Amino acid sequence: MLRFLTAGESHGPMLVGIVDGLPAGLRVDPEAINRDLARRQIGVGRSARMRIENDRVEILGGVVDGQTIGAPVALKIENRDYANWKDKTVPPQTIPRPGHADLAGALKYGLNDFRLVGERASARETAMRVACGALARLLLAEFGMVVGSHVLEIGGVRAQTPDAPYPEIFARAQASDVAVADDASAEEIRARIKEVMEAKDTVGGVIEIVALNVPVGLGSHVQWDRKLDGRLAQAVMCIQSVKGVEIGDAFDNARRVGTQVQDEILLAENSKFKIQNSKYGRNANRAGGLEGGITNGMPIVIRAALKPIATTVTPLQSVDFATGESALVQYQRSDFCHVPRACVIGEAMVAVVLADALIEKFGGDSIAEMKRHLEDK
Repeated sequence: MLRFLTAGESHGPMLVGIVDGLPAGLRVDPEAINRDLARRQIGVGRSARMRIENDRVEILGGVVDGQTIGAPVALKIENRDYANWKDKTVPPQTIPRPGHADLAGALKYGLNDFRLVGERASARETAMRVACGALARLLLAEFGMVVGSHVLEIGGVRAQTPDAPYPEIFARAQASDVAVADDASAEEIRARIKEVMEAKDTVGGVIEIVALNVPVGLGSHVQWDRKLDGRLAQAVMCIQSVKGVEIGDAFDNARRVGTQVQDEILLAENSKFKIQNSKYGRNANRAGGLEGGITNGMPIVIRAALKPIATTVTPLQSVDFATGESALVQYQRSDFCHVPRACVIGEAMVAVVLADALIEKFGGDSIAEMKRHLEDK
């Protein structure tokens, strides 16, 4: 089983991570991880925090001479903003912010300072998720698998998706400061974000994460917790601000009749999309690459809906737990729009789940052994 844990607070000295279950012999390039970390800091509408941090990973264990050794990999990312807070006496936060974990977390753990909840619940933690996911991405790449993403919608403005292969869509999205693959749509979305910023509000949106060249047979239908669509949905749903996940055209499919939804199975020569190493194909991918909780050889397509960030310059109503009276939330530095930055976080979580499923299917203690198992399939 491939798993990871993170630790650290938003304004603490650092974030740390442990990735357990990687096979030996995986080539690890720290700069590949750092490139993903840099992507997490891009985007129109980002906060001042993103201009303070310059996230770089430090590998503390589990990698020798640039390769994994089968042991847990330990990672560290410093919080540069810690220097601005470490010597300050910060009064307790007694007014919980609507839409955050403040109130629920404080009631659960019996805390009087809501900041103790927000420090860990903060999306700052996703920097380490991206680093851990980058290691999983390197494993997938050894088997020809690619995970990419792009923004579909921000603030009610829907982006046009170019009629192009997915790798081109990914590349165009990465070159955009709003992670949109269509230039005209990107301009409309920039204008929408700036409009929301001027109104002292925040904005959410929808992202699409796609995995290519995924072999048939990852996951299983035999138990609820082995269904790969369920595992992927949970991994994406647990990202801060994500409130909805769909596989393929799920919500649109729900409005149609069955004959308009199912992806018919055709002989390869009669199909638009040939399934790798098989004699059959499909003309559509409404199922999003998964049937019965198992990969079917088509691209895996996952969409996630992110609510607007809960911290707004315009104050919202709450209660001051120190006085027991109504109070307005005090503004704390935050993004106006976080949707473009969510793309690489979504990729990281999907990569971890797919890498785990790949190890489950073609397991081995080393990359070489896994590749032999795949060849013998």
